[in-house]
Amino acid sequence: MIEVRDLHMHFGGFRAVDGASLTLEQGTITGLIGPNGAGKTSLFNCIAGVLTPTSGQVLFDGEDITGLKPHHLFAKGILRTFQIAHEFSSMTVRENLMMVPAGQTGETLVNAWFKRKQIAAEERALREKADEVLEFLTISHIADLKAGEISGGQKKLLELGRTMMVDAKMVFLDEVGAGVNRTLLYTIGDAIKRLNVERGYTFCMIEHDMEFIKQLCDPVIVMAEGKVMATGTASEIMSDEAVIEAYLGTGVKNKKPEGAQ
Repeated sequence: MIEVRDLHMHFGGFRAVDGASLTLEQGTITGLIGPNGAGKTSLFNCIAGVLTPTSGQVLFDGEDITGLKPHHLFAKGILRTFQIAHEFSSMTVRENLMMVPAGQTGETLVNAWFKRKQIAAEERALREKADEVLEFLTISHIADLKAGEISGGQKKLLELGRTMMVDAKMVFLDEVGAGVNRTLLYTIGDAIKRLNVERGYTFCMIEHDMEFIKQLCDPVIVMAEGKVMATGTASEIMSDEAVIEAYLGTGVKNKKPEGAQ
């Protein structure tokens, strides 16, 4: 579905992404891990149109989408969430969902005056869709709360709900579990699994919680110093000596036994 070919993202002399190549297969939940500064978020931003890469290609179902802006990718069904949720705090949770679909009739002043029946019909349909999403995510009880008043974990669920309002094909999740309590993390993980299995969503997620990665992701891709250094199952990755070296600075083979001087 997504193929990244020899991608580079340079900031002056700093190479945040330094020749990364990878493939995200349709129907998978791919984990993207690596130490801080490995280039994970920069890679995400290049794929999702937030940054224009210095060189390299990004293909979506064979189409070159390198450098396309986020709103163009949105129209193709490629969405991303952010580590810090970007909600409209003064609007209700339901209203945050209802405003997601593009091209709504009521977006222009002329239509607001002359197409009121059409706008009302659209709003009813959007409200029904939003309520369906809230029920799917088991957060119907916060539908009428201001989005600025809900917890961090609930905001992450709201971000996931936004992707459901447009039936996304490819979703990039940036540390969806960061700062979330274990109960809500389980709810988020269950929603991701169900969207993948029941609705065919393809996910790629940056995450530092390896237990969360192990429960959800296959395959797992490891980045270090701007490059892809390993790909495999979570179990394979967690026992890979080179990955341990990248994360901890020392491999298990070099670890001294207890009591050694």
